[in-house]
Amino acid sequence: QVQLVESGGGLVQAGGSLRLSCAASGRTFSSSAMGWFRQAPGKEREFVASIMWSGRSTYYADSLKGRFTISRDNAKNTVYLQMNSLKPEDTAVYYCAVGIGSSNREADFGSWGQGTQVTVSS
Repeated sequence: QVQLVESGGGLVQAGGSLRLSCAASGRTFSSSAMGWFRQAPGKEREFVASIMWSGRSTYYADSLKGRFTISRDNAKNTVYLQMNSLKPEDTAVYYCAVGIGSSNREADFGSWGQGTQVTVSS
């Protein structure tokens, strides 16, 4: 069982950047796909990005390509989400989770972290 703790959220102005981190405990991290999701107030949780265990393959929600970058450091048991050119509509709680393959379906992810709040002001 992997336990995940997200950090790095906060308040940022539109156009700014943030880097989220997700620290994992557990021996299976380096062999697991990892993903980021987000949930805005009053909306369902949605897929943001995922990365395969090797880090060589990454996947993004179409609307976020070019602004967000997912990466991982298996030596540090950490996955990152670099977010640039942030917009007010990026405001949400961001969660990381352990995934299955290249799936972007929430049902294929587990071991969810507690989330970190990102607020983008206009």
